[in-house]
Amino acid sequence: MRRALLPLVPLYSFAAGAKNLAYARRWLHPHRLHGSVVSIGNLSVGGSGKTPLTIRLAELLGARGISVDVLSRGYGRRSNQIQRVNAAGSCEEFGDEPLLIARSANVPVYVGASRYRAGVLAESEQPGQWLHLLDDGFQHRQLARDVDIVAVHRSDFHADLLPAGRLREPISSLSRAQIIAMRDQDRDLEPDLRARSFRQPIWWMSRQLEAPSANRAIAFCAIAHADEFFSGLRNHGVAVAASRSWRDHHRYTAGDVGDLLELQRQHDADMFLTTEKDLVRITPEQRRSLESAAPVHGARLLVRLSDEPAAIAVLLDLLHAERRS
Repeated sequence: MRRALLPLVPLYSFAAGAKNLAYARRWLHPHRLHGSVVSIGNLSVGGSGKTPLTIRLAELLGARGISVDVLSRGYGRRSNQIQRVNAAGSCEEFGDEPLLIARSANVPVYVGASRYRAGVLAESEQPGQWLHLLDDGFQHRQLARDVDIVAVHRSDFHADLLPAGRLREPISSLSRAQIIAMRDQDRDLEPDLRARSFRQPIWWMSRQLEAPSANRAIAFCAIAHADEFFSGLRNHGVAVAASRSWRDHHRYTAGDVGDLLELQRQHDADMFLTTEKDLVRITPEQRRSLESAAPVHGARLLVRLSDEPAAIAVLLDLLHAERRS
């Protein structure tokens, strides 16, 4: 399939480049909100850790007394409304990542295809000084931002552009970012970034998986890098009896639940383990079906920055400089 799609890559590259050129030359003008906007995005289709980073940033800024909300597209939801996420709602209403952020970070989250309109709603409901975190916003050029933070995954260095690969933009697009975020285990890639003339500060992220112990777990997920989740569980000491994965943002069906129940029966497993993002995507009925055989738990991925006070100081300095200019 990849080989068949390679001829389409130049067309995608031309379209993406034309859009970025239009904004760079000011032929297109983004909409600006009253509050400052910090975008947390990536180059590829999922899997770089931007959602846990968004959650951690919301926590760190909130601890500094800064009022924060999150603006998100709400990928995969069935509603087209511009609305505030109800943490007790469903991913069908709001999307899996916005729902996870609302539940984990305990901050207001607004969803809409137009993040500008979502931000207008946020500012109308929350008068005062607010900082907007734009989730998955690097390619959403319609909304002006003061700082772009881009999470980079190791695979981004050798992946193809869409539709043959996972890259939405080439590595060269990092020139638009003010901060680059990378996993701590990828420090060996810094010379490559510097050799490409990227001089931005790099935030190094340590990742910790919180999961209950299990003697025989059925692990499943629908995320971009499923192998990293399964290996993370094993490194955490979880005995994974069997695993099953689907493509990112997959909507679980009754057939999927039946497959998982059959795996549990075959391996006499004592637990189902999945990611927090997958857990919010499972309907209450599906969860009850699984729990009729074994408990269902979500493993939480925690992100920490190597020097969090210094990282937040850099971010606030950039915001102040942008607002003065």
